[in-house]
Amino acid sequence: MNEAEVAALIEDELPDATATVTTPRDPDDDKHYAVRVVSPAFEGETLVDQHQLVHDALGEHLTRDIHAIELRTLTPDEAE
Repeated sequence: MNEAEVAALIEDELPDATATVTTPRDPDDDKHYAVRVVSPAFEGETLVDQHQLVHDALGEHLTRDIHAIELRTLTPDEAE
């Protein structure tokens, strides 16, 4: 699984989301990702709930294809 595939999973599941995915560690280690997601779906949600939305979007990939993620979630207003 590569960065573009991770971003696509998130963007397909979260309304109007923009996901930026990088590999902050060894570039050859495609199981650790840093993920920044901006979505209006996060409005009024707690940080835990925002992260759960992203985890839900990634589904079983979190246990099979992704070992770890550094996750940052923002509403569109927070991203400005």
